[in-house]
Amino acid sequence: MLPILIIASYLIGSISSAILVCKVLRLPDPRTQGSNNPGATNVLRIGGKKAAAITLIGDGAKGAIAVAVAQYLELDLLAMSLIALAAFLGHIYPIFFGFKGGKGVATFLGSLFVLNYLTALSFVLIWIFCAKVLKISSLSALISALLTPAIFYFFNSENLPATYVISLICIWIFITHRSNISRIIKGEEGIIKS
Repeated sequence: MLPILIIASYLIGSISSAILVCKVLRLPDPRTQGSNNPGATNVLRIGGKKAAAITLIGDGAKGAIAVAVAQYLELDLLAMSLIALAAFLGHIYPIFFGFKGGKGVATFLGSLFVLNYLTALSFVLIWIFCAKVLKISSLSALISALLTPAIFYFFNSENLPATYVISLICIWIFITHRSNISRIIKGEEGIIKS
């Protein structure tokens, strides 16, 4: 059962909300515009707030749906975290789009809301606080990802293996943000405009 759900979750994660939203709204392909990243932030650049919001919801829903199915089937927290990882990897390496996807934050956050909504709320609140203070979206996401494993463990200390999976996802978020980290170090990363 679990291997089938992991494969299905990867396939759900492989559906690119950004590309589909841009096609439906007749916007340029996000892989060829702006940062060339098929994610909500880049869709915001090329298509505005409405398109970005739809993309964000779509990306989050992929993770949430995958984990919700596992929860409905009464799988344990470790199994659900592995399914979250599969959806996350599907978003980053989508089989339907040449294995070139987004950075995975929204899909991870969607799955996190089902896994442990208090950890997800903490992620969002940390992001909002950092974004207000630092004015850099990617840095805010990275700080949130850095703190998330400890917060998740606080709420799920009885399940250390699940915390390891969440930690792996958060490390992977740093990997997907390599170019952002480079720009942050150089002082070239874009800021959030009021």
